Amino acid sequence: MAISTYKVFLMKKTGNSYEKLVDIKDFPDLGGAPEMLETTTLSDGAQTYIPGIQSQEALEFTANYTKADFDTLKALEGQEVDFAVWLGGTVAAGVATPTGSDGKFEFKGQLSVFVVGGGVNEVVDMTISIAPSTVITVAE
Repeated sequence: MAISTYKVFLMKKTGNSYEKLVDIKDFPDLGGAPEMLETTTLSDGAQTYIPGIQSQEALEFTANYTKADFDTLKALEGQEVDFAVWLGGTVAAGVATPTGSDGKFEFKGQLSVFVVGGGVNEVVDMTISIAPSTVITVAE
């Protein structure tokens, strides 16, 4: 059965456990296709390939700007941090709490954050960009 993007969380490891970093509005692909290395010879009737190194660009998340969240994120810049994206949570009294019941995707990386330009009648957003330094793994 399919799941909704409702209750998807950007998490940061603190000590031995994860905590929600900030509320996010969207999340990137959690992986990437490997580069294709061409192995075609002059005897082949069609091009052939083998997989190479997995391609993974910066992971970009969008969040509503608040000074408190921006300051929290800015304080993490330049540090390698354990991050995760958790799918699934519970809701009590209108508050969503992360559980990762539908999947946990963990990785290390360095974060940068900036405020996104806007126009008339728009919400001020910020982009959180994480340069992954490890492969994204599926946690148990």
